[in-house]
Amino acid sequence: MSYGDDATVRKILTESGGTWAVVGLSTNTARAAYGVARVLQRAGKRIVPVHPKAEAVLGEQGYASLAEIPFPVDVVDVFVNSELAGPVADQAVAAGAKAVWFQLGVVDEEAFARTRAAGLDMVMDRCPAIELPRL
Repeated sequence: MSYGDDATVRKILTESGGTWAVVGLSTNTARAAYGVARVLQRAGKRIVPVHPKAEAVLGEQGYASLAEIPFPVDVVDVFVNSELAGPVADQAVAAGAKAVWFQLGVVDEEAFARTRAAGLDMVMDRCPAIELPRL
């Protein structure tokens, strides 16, 4: 089951802004995060890699955490496992993001409820790389 209706998906992809923090993005090209980040870049989004190693990925400076990013982020795209995703959603709220996107397989119903209650748009268990061509 996915969380976040098609209208929310469309709003996040077209209206929420162009700066996407991709949590879990590293230089490992075999990982889904890398492929999705490339799709987002091709769609005109600025990606911001967030990973403990703080590596530069796809030409963008990496940061170890959301809190270390020195500029506003519009959407936080979460590629960590479900057990770690809730705290990332909370950090997204604290960072002033407009939306949170939990990737396919990332589900935390309590985090979804908290994030929505804080006024952010949120999608869970979906993938922007799949949704973008549907717009």
